[in-house]
Amino acid sequence: MVHESTTALRETLGRFGLRVEAGAPKITDLAALRREGIDHLIRTAVFAKDEATREEARELIHAVARATGAVPASIQPLYEAIGRGEVKPDFTVPAHNLRALTYDKARALFRAAIKHDAGAFIFEIARSEIGYTEQRPGEYAAAVLAAAVKEGYQGPVFIQGDHFQASAKRWASDEREKEKRAIESLIDEAIAAEFYNIDIDTSTLVDLSHPTLDEQQRLNYEECAWFTKYIREREPAGIDISVGGEIGEVGKHNTSPEEFRAYMEGYLRTLGSGMKGISKVSIQTGTSHGGVPLPDGTIAKASIDFDTIRNISKIGREEFHIGGAVQHGASTLPEEVFDNFPKADAVEIHLATGFQNMLYDHPSFPSDLRSEIEQWCSTNAANERKEGQTDEQFHYTTRKKAIGPFKRRMWDLPDSVREPIIADLQKKFEFLMGKLGVDGTRELVNKYVKVTAGEPRPKTKVRAEKLSMAALVVEGEGE
Repeated sequence: MVHESTTALRETLGRFGLRVEAGAPKITDLAALRREGIDHLIRTAVFAKDEATREEARELIHAVARATGAVPASIQPLYEAIGRGEVKPDFTVPAHNLRALTYDKARALFRAAIKHDAGAFIFEIARSEIGYTEQRPGEYAAAVLAAAVKEGYQGPVFIQGDHFQASAKRWASDEREKEKRAIESLIDEAIAAEFYNIDIDTSTLVDLSHPTLDEQQRLNYEECAWFTKYIREREPAGIDISVGGEIGEVGKHNTSPEEFRAYMEGYLRTLGSGMKGISKVSIQTGTSHGGVPLPDGTIAKASIDFDTIRNISKIGREEFHIGGAVQHGASTLPEEVFDNFPKADAVEIHLATGFQNMLYDHPSFPSDLRSEIEQWCSTNAANERKEGQTDEQFHYTTRKKAIGPFKRRMWDLPDSVREPIIADLQKKFEFLMGKLGVDGTRELVNKYVKVTAGEPRPKTKVRAEKLSMAALVVEGEGE
């Protein structure tokens, strides 16, 4: 049920285990809150038309999550331990972009983690995804934390801003300062929503026309250093936000060790001493975001250069003491390749489109709704159709744009439709956790990432101004 006033919301919550006294929440019946109250909270946090009511629901979710032991955190301490050689991981941390049915999918992911005693896993959303899924950071974080409360998850919850990406087109025009300000504003909004992991993607600014690697990477490392400083000035006391950088734009040529060194040396030189730098670097190894659709709609097989991952992670850990290399664009890869990523020392892997495909292509997904979405794409994304594309290719590449406009319809699907989809997604999450070696990592994560149930939400120094949704829109993917 969606409530359209704070009064109505509080009255309902009072019947389901949560009272608000002097502006502070008090849990009176945790079982009732988990059984039904949290569902009222998250639907109101997402769909209430009244902004004050949405904001109150989100604040209550954060407070309840912290009270019950699900605490937003930075994965930086774990990655620092890997960079020091103190932890020699036999796992790769999966980062999940949950574009649609975020609450249901997050619940499934927490269930999988509890079942397999996993602690090293991330929830993330990219700048481009925030736009086309119509999920601002505050909404996304609320959905993740509400899912943690619902499933009884306790421990650090890693929420990440993925691909906070600079638009090369805007950067090269008179809109450069406006674009920079847009990314700063998004960082502010994310930190305020307790995103304590942020990936800065200025790899779009790499210019391969220059003769030296330093010159090619200069804009990339200088601007990443700028945004790192911006984040450090605004992160809450006691929290070192995990910042990621990126070298090779995914889908382009594979990253070389020489490029990596040029980037890291320039970045550290620009950042200066006395400030924590990035904890990881995303590289290109042969994949593309979302995969490459063939004329029949199936995905072309990608060839992954695992030696590149292994070599750059080794250099990153031994020479620069960071967590290692990050693999993007991986969710559509064949299942048999995933256990190769821990063997190749990938510190993190980003997964998105495959989960979206499991939703849209599931036998339980209503065929009439699928047809309506395809028609919407044909009408509203017609300018994205490339010459020679089949209908299958076109719909595959554009249907992500329908997630926002059809969000309420998807959330309102009956249990008989949603539950088989979510059950299969949970199996997928469990499979990936096993292949990536994060089963049983809960104790290790808790050793390095310290959180305490009931601790107050930390204060930040962020600006309150928010981007318009139009300013968020950039081309790109989210894995």
